[in-house]
Amino acid sequence: MSLFDQGPTMSLEEFRLLRELVNDTCGIRFEEDAMYAMERRLRDRLRVLGLTSFRAYYQRLRYHPDGRAELENAVDVLTTNETYFFREAYQLDAFQRAILPELKERNAVSKRLTVWSAGCSTGEEVYTIAMILLESGLFRGWDLRVFGSDISRRVVQHARRGVYGESSFRAMQSRYERYFRPTPKGQMVASEVKAICHFGQLNLLDRERSALIGSADVIFCRNVLIYFDDLTRERVVQTFHDRLAQGGYLLLGHSESLLHRATGFEIVHLDRDIVYRRPIRRTLFDEETS
Repeated sequence: MSLFDQGPTMSLEEFRLLRELVNDTCGIRFEEDAMYAMERRLRDRLRVLGLTSFRAYYQRLRYHPDGRAELENAVDVLTTNETYFFREAYQLDAFQRAILPELKERNAVSKRLTVWSAGCSTGEEVYTIAMILLESGLFRGWDLRVFGSDISRRVVQHARRGVYGESSFRAMQSRYERYFRPTPKGQMVASEVKAICHFGQLNLLDRERSALIGSADVIFCRNVLIYFDDLTRERVVQTFHDRLAQGGYLLLGHSESLLHRATGFEIVHLDRDIVYRRPIRRTLFDEETS
């Protein structure tokens, strides 16, 4: 193969077939201006499988016995997984100052707190949340659980290892030495943080597997909904509503919003952020005593 022979090119028809298959699988939407990016990212998969056209690859995904597993590989290379510790610090500050004290009071009897990071990528967000919970000093002796899920098996494996390079620490300063241990491959998350973090591969369209998360007090889903079409976004938001405890919070990315959408959430204005809360259902007893 010459330097200029980059491999098969993708036709518009092939792009549309693959785009529809990926969208049906996980809800991710690709506009037509993404065709060349898809071609570039999937070309290595064709090379690995010894295929000479994207139509052949589509047929492989649809009809081959290992098509489902290969579709996971396709989604893996097509999704963006760039993240870092303490990203969108203004929201994390609102989470720590406004939401956590409220949850401490509400869950004082059970002494349990569950946070779900949906679309956690390589795990930096999960470990960030865990560090904030530990640093707050509000939950000593509590059962703390931070779950991270992602559709990509590769990034979930990375998250479980908990070893990171310099690019992951661009917004992190004073906590560096306290929560990490140096290794030959990078900085490893300290055991006290890892102990409350759990990771799993999860397609957010799979409501049955999503139920395994149980009842969450807070869900972070930042910069994920922007990749979905409207119908998928509605389905995922409904899943979040179902998984949240009454009074539980949903935190989205800065470019995402549920404003002007019909959902079961109420809008909560914090000092530095707008978040969404599943309303607490009032009972007849509450109404009579209010």
